[in-house]
Amino acid sequence: MNKILLIIPAFNEEANIERVVDELIKNHSNLDYVIINDGSTDNTSRICHEKGYNIIDHPENKGLAAAFHTGMKYAFEKGYECCVQFDGDGQHRAEFVIPMKEKMDEGYNIVIASRFIDAKKPVSMRMVGSNMIQSAIRKKTGVDIKDPTSGMRMYDRGLIGKFANEINLPPEPSTLAYLIKNGSKVAEIPAVMDERIGGVSYLTPAQAAKYMVKVLKDIWTNY
Repeated sequence: MNKILLIIPAFNEEANIERVVDELIKNHSNLDYVIINDGSTDNTSRICHEKGYNIIDHPENKGLAAAFHTGMKYAFEKGYECCVQFDGDGQHRAEFVIPMKEKMDEGYNIVIASRFIDAKKPVSMRMVGSNMIQSAIRKKTGVDIKDPTSGMRMYDRGLIGKFANEINLPPEPSTLAYLIKNGSKVAEIPAVMDERIGGVSYLTPAQAAKYMVKVLKDIWTNY
């Protein structure tokens, strides 16, 4: 067994999952993975089982947080040293996982693959929301996270245990604020992410705006 586990939440990713996992198997055999099929209504589960992928099926859609926690429980039970939340839509690049682990080994509990360490944020409403979340986390914790909405995050063994057994929080920027306030050390490494090739993102502009408001409210009121 390898030391690093990629947790791949997947909901209706029939257009992407085979490409994502086959690339991992072919080019990153030093990384283990588990797909959490979160009640997909398309062919995601069938494809994974036919290909012999490592998969856990939720019988119904429970949401990203539930898929994340299922992956954390699996990582804890299997004894992984660290794990990475890794998108099933093809946006995350596995080439950045080892640099994340190297950064973690410097003494960090969480390492984020950041799009904006070496690059400026594009001008868009989504980036306005990202800047507001960045500012809120900085004011609440004193830590400046350049890319707080990046979903590619690595967690160490201690946090795997906490998510598996103690805390029922989603993998969101507000949870980063909570973890920092409770002593976790966070770092970022520069990374590049790809655009989704197939399928449709659930995050429409209206949903993105609603998401940003909820995250900001959680940071300011809870942490």
